[in-house]
Amino acid sequence: MAPGQRAVIDLEVAQLYTHTPLSIPIEVINGAKEGPVLLVNAAIHGDELNGVEAVRQLLGRIDESRLKGTVVAVPVVNVFGLIHKSRYLPDRRDLNRCFPGSERGSIAGRLAYQFFNQVVKHCNYVIDLHTGAIHRSNLPQIRANLSNETTSEIAHAFGTPIIIDAVLRDGSLRAIAEEHSIPVITYEGGEALRFDPIPIAAAVEGVMRVMRLLGMLRKTRKKSPITPVIARSTSWVRAEQNGILRSQVTLGDRVDKGQVLAFISDPLGRSEVEVKAPREGIVIGIQTLPLVNEGDAIVHIAFFYAENRLVQETVETYIDEVMEQAGEELVMSSMLG
Repeated sequence: MAPGQRAVIDLEVAQLYTHTPLSIPIEVINGAKEGPVLLVNAAIHGDELNGVEAVRQLLGRIDESRLKGTVVAVPVVNVFGLIHKSRYLPDRRDLNRCFPGSERGSIAGRLAYQFFNQVVKHCNYVIDLHTGAIHRSNLPQIRANLSNETTSEIAHAFGTPIIIDAVLRDGSLRAIAEEHSIPVITYEGGEALRFDPIPIAAAVEGVMRVMRLLGMLRKTRKKSPITPVIARSTSWVRAEQNGILRSQVTLGDRVDKGQVLAFISDPLGRSEVEVKAPREGIVIGIQTLPLVNEGDAIVHIAFFYAENRLVQETVETYIDEVMEQAGEELVMSSMLG
């Protein structure tokens, strides 16, 4: 593939019952000048759609004649899951717990094996785009192994308000890639099975910032992104009884110890409990379905070394900037359309 060109590749990973081939769509943008190889992939969980749209928008913003290096864009890794609007594969396995996979394994193992060996191993850096699970929404955030200096650098460059120093989970793309000295950051934003403009815009702009850090794009004179705040730990607050959930907080809110996060009642309102924050922190994830069973995770809180008031201000500033950026993109799209 010559410099300054694009190519679309269909990586065949399996067959349907009808023997119809099933392929992962990949677009490779080879820059006019040499540089690093960056993989941007989405929908490892097939119902997480924000990343699919973010990759599409990203492809429209990259000019191969001004690009140094190569971008490998994979909008849908778990093609089975996308077809069925499901997080999982037909064998009910989570693809992000199956790496490095197996050439002779289950569907999940084979897909993981092909994607890792045919795509990931040929890249220098990876940005893995995710959303919250079904009926759960996440504040835009990066999860990364910050003990890896290079990973930490690209995590900070991405520019979300919060970075979670997350342990490497066995079988995850992050874990196996870092075993092969390929730094990976995981972006989380929004909810499964829907498009959310703010997390999508945040993902696109974050990838562009990483590309500038890596020297793949020329740096701009835009004001520097906010300085992310690192969470020292996170915890889900769970429902204390079955019933109807009425949340009292939203993503990015600062909560104090003992503050009421939600009420859970029976449909007639005769029995009601308060769900309270166990300690001070910032809301980074929330259940969006108002029907809960006892033990369900309903509010995800991050805890920081920094003052929570300052973290909340950082989050609010970030959301304002992303909304402004998203608005500019919509205006430009309408003018070009």
